[in-house]
Amino acid sequence: MITLYGIPNCDTVKAARAWLQGRGLPLAFHDYKRLGVPPERLAAWAAALGWERLLNRQGTTWRRLDAARQAAVVDAASAMALMVQEPSLVRRPVVEWPDGSISVGFSDADWAQRVGGLPPA
Repeated sequence: MITLYGIPNCDTVKAARAWLQGRGLPLAFHDYKRLGVPPERLAAWAAALGWERLLNRQGTTWRRLDAARQAAVVDAASAMALMVQEPSLVRRPVVEWPDGSISVGFSDADWAQRVGGLPPA
């Protein structure tokens, strides 16, 4: 089972879900805007990918933070605490693949390789 974490109204998440569903792949979706970011999963993602890759510093949520809150993000612990408080700061989508690997973002080529190049259903 593929687990996709994200926010349903995000264009990238919409494209990723459509891509997976179009190939008939089993998918579990975790809406971290509604359900929150699971801290234990966030720790696993940070261990696999690095917290810097998970933290979305380009989005509006980051830009609306005051300078002191932005400056307080100096390491994995401070970044993860902020991402739990502000789920929109987690880059999306985060995907947990059946083989145990984790990815962030959507890439048609990468994903096709991960699922064995399955064509759309």
